[in-house]
Amino acid sequence: MNNSILGSMGISDPGVMIIIMLVLIIVLAVMLVFLLIRYNRLETSYQMFMKGRKAESLEEEIGALFDDISGMKTQIDKNKKDIKKIVENLRECYQRVGIVKYDAFKEMGGKLSFSVALLNDNETGFIINSIHSSEGCYVYTKEIVNGECAISLGDEEKKALTLAQSAEAYQFDLS
Repeated sequence: MNNSILGSMGISDPGVMIIIMLVLIIVLAVMLVFLLIRYNRLETSYQMFMKGRKAESLEEEIGALFDDISGMKTQIDKNKKDIKKIVENLRECYQRVGIVKYDAFKEMGGKLSFSVALLNDNETGFIINSIHSSEGCYVYTKEIVNGECAISLGDEEKKALTLAQSAEAYQFDLS
């Protein structure tokens, strides 16, 4: 059988053409099955997403979510400003403490006298010194400004101040 179309393609036997067509049909059938499986998965996902909703109500819900997100962003910005203000205030709080207990007089034991230094982040604060004796207890304070005292300090007070200055203040990360 001579067919001019098959001859022009270089195929002289119609059986070869049938085999080629069968292979092509099998390939297309496999692709169709693959696409149907993918389509069914997509359909299942879509049904789960739309479960109990109409497209109109879903649009309203998405709009409500965007409104909620906008409100949250506003609240987050307010919280950040409040936290920055709190951190600024905390820098003025007494964060560094140095305590030294000692015996003020040789006849008195038990280290009942003490010096306490309280400093803020700028090393400004005060020293409380309590001296315990057999006649009574005497307490006085000395002001500290930028790590310095205008009045001379005793050995225990100097030690308490040094301890407070070397104490770690809380570090704030505002990034």
